[in-house]
Amino acid sequence: MSRNFRLLVTCNAISLAGSGVSMVAIPFAVLRIGGSAADVGYVATAGLGPLIIVLLVGGVIADRLPRHKVMAGANLLQALAQGTSAALVLSDNAAVWELAAMAATGGIGLGFYYPAAQGLLPHTVSADLRTQANAIDRTVRNAASIGGAALGGLLVSLWGPGLGLAVDAASFAVASVLRIGMRFPKMKRQRATSLLYDLHDGWHEFVSRGWLWAIVAQFAFLTAIAAATINVLGPLVAHSALGGARSWGFIIAGYSVGAVVGGLTMLRFRPDRMLLSAVLAIPMYSVFIFALAVPLAAPLDIVAAFFSGACLEVFNVNWATTLQQEIPPQKLSRISSYDALGNYVLTPVGTAIAGPLASAFGNTAVLTAGGTLVVILPALVLLQPEVRRMRRKTPQVTTLESPSSASPLSDSTGQS
Repeated sequence: MSRNFRLLVTCNAISLAGSGVSMVAIPFAVLRIGGSAADVGYVATAGLGPLIIVLLVGGVIADRLPRHKVMAGANLLQALAQGTSAALVLSDNAAVWELAAMAATGGIGLGFYYPAAQGLLPHTVSADLRTQANAIDRTVRNAASIGGAALGGLLVSLWGPGLGLAVDAASFAVASVLRIGMRFPKMKRQRATSLLYDLHDGWHEFVSRGWLWAIVAQFAFLTAIAAATINVLGPLVAHSALGGARSWGFIIAGYSVGAVVGGLTMLRFRPDRMLLSAVLAIPMYSVFIFALAVPLAAPLDIVAAFFSGACLEVFNVNWATTLQQEIPPQKLSRISSYDALGNYVLTPVGTAIAGPLASAFGNTAVLTAGGTLVVILPALVLLQPEVRRMRRKTPQVTTLESPSSASPLSDSTGQS
């Protein structure tokens, strides 16, 4: 694998480890300062609104500018936001609205980061290595999340959530610096186009593929359910019935261990019908949600999280490989931004209403309803013929130094 790929994976590992810590730290920071179950959901939601607003512009920018530099700038903004949150919590001066404001700032950074990240990996390896590269990247990400979530549980339970937020801020800062060290060949200037033209062109590419919008529409609901589970309902169950932050940290770590196993499996498992394999793996996520709904004892929740993580990683690797196979490289970030927009569009609703619904009907009822939808929705997607029939293509082997394989990291600037 290339130097650029090694740097990409290293940066992802560092930032994802920090994010694993903050996944535990943020909800317990809200609870520590006297926030309610609804406040936990509101802080989680605060980061999603700016993310949704910025995503489409972020996709256009990532198709025009060097993607690794866009990611470095986004990581720096995220570091500043988490660092401010850490300072407020550590000084005992934090208020719910301040944590929400910093979450919103971090959401802006993520809106620029995500499309660039989705479009960068194909330019770090040759086409014939993309499935393995996606599996390696996803495995390293999840391995980092294991350590991050477990560390987050320990840090929060022993020293409080402020230190966990500080660790996340430092991880973003280090990743930002390392990303600048990536080097790509300079690309030939392309015809300059307007922002609106690029947005329209990306939208046309998106809606012209039935398999793409069907799966994205499904994930509008599934991502909202997953976000409500991870950011709101899961921490509430852990706080009330499973022993608090330490148990929740190990449950999240169990999910990540499962995802590592799923990623390692995908290093050798190369299904001919990638998209069908991806969709069939999705319902298994419901095992984790139903386990929390009971709730089972913490060790059994960890096992359920492990199983769900392994199965969902089969989807993630196959989905990433499908996009890289079917979408032109110079449009991949824009398509990824529409993909992410569809995924996240209902997430603010899910996280905002999860707390109030749990207060009104109980965690068990809300989680059971969510798990049931996770089982039903993929069955509807399978009605789309392209999802069932699409097959893996045999890629042409190219070198990373050739224009065909090192394509447009910066279509309009001529820089990389």
